[in-house]
Amino acid sequence: MRGARTLVLTGAGLSTDSGIPDYRGPGSTPRNPMTYEQFISSEGFRRHYWARNHVGWKHMAATRPNDGHRALTALEAAGRVTGVVTQNVDTLHQRAGTRTVVDLHGSFDRVTCLTCGTVVPRETLDARLTALNPGFRESHGPVGDIEIAPDADAVIESTAGFVVAPCDTCGGVLKPDIVYFGEQVPRERVERAFALVDDADVLLVAGSSLTVHSGLRFVRHAARHGTPVAIVNRGATRGDEHATLRLDAGTSETLVGLLPLLLPVPARPTTRASVGGRITA
Repeated sequence: MRGARTLVLTGAGLSTDSGIPDYRGPGSTPRNPMTYEQFISSEGFRRHYWARNHVGWKHMAATRPNDGHRALTALEAAGRVTGVVTQNVDTLHQRAGTRTVVDLHGSFDRVTCLTCGTVVPRETLDARLTALNPGFRESHGPVGDIEIAPDADAVIESTAGFVVAPCDTCGGVLKPDIVYFGEQVPRERVERAFALVDDADVLLVAGSSLTVHSGLRFVRHAARHGTPVAIVNRGATRGDEHATLRLDAGTSETLVGLLPLLLPVPARPTTRASVGGRITA
């Protein structure tokens, strides 16, 4: 990475130090995220999703960037990192100050209507859901005692009776602005990510098992075009065969460890000496 332009592809493993669990890391709880087909085809599934999300999204909104996110921001500011393509939906890269970010799977803080395309902040929807379901969130106890998935899905026993809010503009179905399993990543995001890969000298994967194709394709693309690929992750990944360097380690400590190796050394202050009772530079 010395003297090179590096693009970083990040996954859920980067956000675990911020208190957001991952899907597939060592010791993580097995999860079965809702699929796109389930969400669009069943009112019951939508009620189940929005009830759990209503409880869990506040936890996501309260999380903060960790040292790994801040290290990438510092590397971008120094011109060492050209940008970040993230599979995460937690917006922590932006909150850390990174400027070039492709949210491959969308963002948890926006909601879109599947009928008219209206996009509203998740906070706006929260006010409506709270009014429609008074006391529902509080009835499940402190959020710190509830297991939360990376997409803000809270593990609660019952969602019976929860009232789902329709689109305020057309009455259509509201969906979080995230890519569900079984749903296609919008073409413009994929094309922008490929352009960043092509513009980079190195691709660094940080905290992703590359289990899903949406991230793995960029590793394969880089390898086909002779771009070195470095992978930092706890546990094996689907992209290991394409890696020039494979490091089984945590992302935060690794990214922080890169800072003194890649950032310019600050200039030392000019020595000051005493001559004839006077201080001279």
